[in-house]
Amino acid sequence: MAIGVYFHPPAMSAAKYDECIKALKKAGAGSPAGRSYHSAFGPPDKLMVFDVWTSQAAFDKFGKTLGPILQQLGIDAGQPMMMPVHKVIVPPAKAAAPAPKQKAKAPAKKKR
Repeated sequence: MAIGVYFHPPAMSAAKYDECIKALKKAGAGSPAGRSYHSAFGPPDKLMVFDVWTSQAAFDKFGKTLGPILQQLGIDAGQPMMMPVHKVIVPPAKAAAPAPKQKAKAPAKKKR
């Protein structure tokens, strides 16, 4: 079952959040398996995070990488709120625009 995870840290700046994202990418967890959606929002000095995960197990696996990174950066994420997700609506993917057709060159006129 999909879960929503909401982090409301006491104080997480945009700069600390950006450092965390860089560290996660470096650790190979920039786009972890099982995370369907991620957002960071709020005032730049007090960001919050909301994720949707395919399962608790997927989130727990990611937490093994995230936890030490948060600790290293001095970010107190607080206790996340977790709840089951009833429905996720994702807009349909837009089809790629077809490549423009090149006009065929008209044959050159013969001089007489």
